[in-house]
Amino acid sequence: MTTHALSAFVRDRFTWLAYFMLAYYGYLQSSLGPLMPFLRAELDLNYTVGALHLSAFALGMIIAGGTGERAAARLGRRRLFWLSGAGMAAGMLMLIALRHPILTITAALIMGTVGSYLLVMVQAGLADHHGALRALPLTEANVIAMIASTCAPLFISTAEGIGIGWRAALLIGGAWWMAQYAVNRHVSIPDSANAQESSSSAAAAQRGSAALPMRFWLFWMVVVFGVAIEWAIAFWGADFLHTAAGLDRVTASGIMSLYFFAMLIGRFVGSRLARTLPAPRLLYAAVGLVIVGFPPLWLGQSAPIQIAGLFVTGLGVANLFPLTLSLATGVDPAQANKASARVAMGAGVAILAAPQILGALADQVGIFGAFGAAAVLIGGALVMTVWANREEKAL
Repeated sequence: MTTHALSAFVRDRFTWLAYFMLAYYGYLQSSLGPLMPFLRAELDLNYTVGALHLSAFALGMIIAGGTGERAAARLGRRRLFWLSGAGMAAGMLMLIALRHPILTITAALIMGTVGSYLLVMVQAGLADHHGALRALPLTEANVIAMIASTCAPLFISTAEGIGIGWRAALLIGGAWWMAQYAVNRHVSIPDSANAQESSSSAAAAQRGSAALPMRFWLFWMVVVFGVAIEWAIAFWGADFLHTAAGLDRVTASGIMSLYFFAMLIGRFVGSRLARTLPAPRLLYAAVGLVIVGFPPLWLGQSAPIQIAGLFVTGLGVANLFPLTLSLATGVDPAQANKASARVAMGAGVAILAAPQILGALADQVGIFGAFGAAAVLIGGALVMTVWANREEKAL
């Protein structure tokens, strides 16, 4: 990326608003894993039923990913942007207020469905607003989101440790949304590239309904594998450290902050490197770090070795999603809404399947044996990354 291009990149009010709202989404999404040991103990849930909470959230992501561009066309980006944030807060309040697994799973479904429209709008808005420079704001947005995600397990374990309960930590997310709405509700939300580039609504509709090319779907598969790895560890990491490494629940939940902190470092470094290095090369490096870090996490014979493996794995996992997102949305910039929605759907498919499969396996063979499924996901991520990058070079 040239110096001239970098100088053209400006973080205006919408850019910062998008960053902060993605942080809000990331905080509440990342809370589901660290709170699960406490919720399972309260409601006497097994691993499979516990995993249904994240699966419900993921199902909501799939729904939002499949309908995001139509919802934006019907309501407009601005209205959908704010309504989806409010809906996610409402689902969060249901989660902390209700005491039956059917109701808490329903609350997670509402958070995932309505909240993920916000994810779609943030990603599409940044991609359209910054055009060819989209890789910079998309990686930076994920850095900010990772700061919030890092805080989630720390706040939950702290709240539980001091006796006020994990639910107090989730209320922070609701307060953050209210603050953003109070300060930024008049900020302009960018229109889609189709609306800006075509004066003909019929032509814009035709372009928006065109099929996404094969290259997009290859990157989409990288998203699926990458997010599956990220959330298999994020959701079950606390239980794994408690059972396999022998840590108590509060300590294990707090240690997961290290995973998110590693992802924060990884995304910060990735956002800097994205200014000068091509995204495909950085994607290979990210997968390589995961391959190095996961074996000691899974097979380490002591807690310090497993925690070190957790950290290195987090460094690599950090950039799988933002780098692939920038590549996927760049395949056809005229279809940013659709591409962003389908990426969100792919992430939802991964979050729906991976933690639930690991939870079901854990009920059969234990959490240690179930973590072997993550090794298969890592292999899939490597294969799809090689394939997608070869297709990119062939153009």
